[in-house]
Amino acid sequence: MIPLIDWAQNDVDPAGFAAEVGTACRHTGFFVLHNHTVPEQLRADVFAQSDAFFSLPRAEKAKVSILNTPHFRGWGKPGDESLDENSPLVDSKETFNIGFDLPADDPRVVAGAPFRGVNQWPDLPGFADTMLAYYDAALALGVAIHRAFARDLGLDPDHFTSAFDGPLAALRLLTYPPGTGAKNEIGAGAHTDYGAITLLMTDGEPGLQVQPRGGDWIDVPHVEGAYIVNIGDCMMRWTNDIYVSTPHRVLPPKRQRRSVAMFIEANPDTIVQALPGTGTPKYPPIRAADYLMSRLDATYAPKEVS
Repeated sequence: MIPLIDWAQNDVDPAGFAAEVGTACRHTGFFVLHNHTVPEQLRADVFAQSDAFFSLPRAEKAKVSILNTPHFRGWGKPGDESLDENSPLVDSKETFNIGFDLPADDPRVVAGAPFRGVNQWPDLPGFADTMLAYYDAALALGVAIHRAFARDLGLDPDHFTSAFDGPLAALRLLTYPPGTGAKNEIGAGAHTDYGAITLLMTDGEPGLQVQPRGGDWIDVPHVEGAYIVNIGDCMMRWTNDIYVSTPHRVLPPKRQRRSVAMFIEANPDTIVQALPGTGTPKYPPIRAADYLMSRLDATYAPKEVS
């Protein structure tokens, strides 16, 4: 139910690749992409740096807490986030968020524009350089995937490209502790992603599940070196519900589980509205930044834990 798609096909048959991607996006909203362009060594370095960060003492991680800034960058401790807005449960995972990198004197940073703060960096050699290199590589792949979306939807292949040259995209490191067996424990609550697409790499530890429309929860297969790619709510809205954003969750793993998610989000001022040829609009136009803020406000709202 979750197709395996070969990125190499895009070089020899872009139209056929786009049709295969489009079919996946219309049905499960998930696919697994292998033979992609992000180097293996860079991906290994990201996991190594992520492990080094999450192994730091809690007091060191707290110096770069996501709660220190309104721009959603830095360390999220267990309980800071609840992805299932309809559940009192909080997620057991730890996270670290990295955004589009800007210097402190950038006019957008100085003005305090939403999502335009500076990144917080832990005192770890090579951490920032590794993460920024990976951010650029994953973003480039994400933008290239949007060329396939455009072809599938009957648009110019470059239709989306200019919408991602200063994006809201966020790189997120995640670690999930082993489950304890406690009642109602959850690694990450059931949710849909907020943006255009997500590129997820994992260490292979099971736990990620998807719930296709009208179906039961199914496990997402692990393919070594491949990305799990899924449609987010913003892209579903952009395509006027032609592409589907599918609920997913992470069950408490048997062993520590590590993953790295690249959330591909459009530029803040991009107007998200029904694309040409997608029919009568189901949603009013909205700025990408306003849509994202509305979703994050709900995610980080305090909850009473039962």
